[in-house]
Amino acid sequence: MSAPVAPAGPAAPAGPAAPAGPAVPVAVQGPLYAEDDLVPLSALQHVLYCERQCALIHVERAWAENRQTAAGRILHARVHAPGGERRRGVRTEFGVRLVSFALGVSGVADVVEFHAGPGGETPFPVEYKRGRAKGGDCDRVQLCAQAVCLEEMLDVRLEAGALYYGEARRRVEVVFDPPLRAATRAAAERVHEIVASGRTPPAVYGGKCRACSLLELCRPKGVARSVRGYLQAIVEGP
Repeated sequence: MSAPVAPAGPAAPAGPAAPAGPAVPVAVQGPLYAEDDLVPLSALQHVLYCERQCALIHVERAWAENRQTAAGRILHARVHAPGGERRRGVRTEFGVRLVSFALGVSGVADVVEFHAGPGGETPFPVEYKRGRAKGGDCDRVQLCAQAVCLEEMLDVRLEAGALYYGEARRRVEVVFDPPLRAATRAAAERVHEIVASGRTPPAVYGGKCRACSLLELCRPKGVARSVRGYLQAIVEGP
């Protein structure tokens, strides 16, 4: 992976989005990542949940599915279908493509609501989650990264978004305050460091391992080497 570069300015990708309202313009500070160096938005959640999981998925390209990830995939497939609707002064767009060259991430927002106000429409990202709210900031950071993408693409300032948890049928508002923004930038930088290194951190077994779909590939209780090397040893034999 090459180091971040500083082009004249980022280009917005194709995808459903609305013209920006007269919200406060956002200045993109610092160097920008090249398009070839963009990592998936979801990697920020992965790195905060487990750095080894992040490397297995985004360095070694390993993946396995369990009941929870299958249910989540189905849920996201429903809301990622491009389209939109308008209700009670709120325009809603589904499956909005996002990019931030400042964070070096790209992906798709489940839902972006555009709330009408005296000064125009204000974007409000909504991320859908299958289960209940987790401890830690992994969900909030993923949502904040979506907000940073929208700010950069539309030259607006977003104050808040929401997480919708399907199992609890609950919508939780998230304020994009300075500590959350700093945590989001730090998570993005850590993902880029891991991907650039090409190395998978050693396994550390913990309670969250039991819920991870990569448990059998990771083998946190018995394998210190990478999954790639482990699978290669199986194929090649003794």
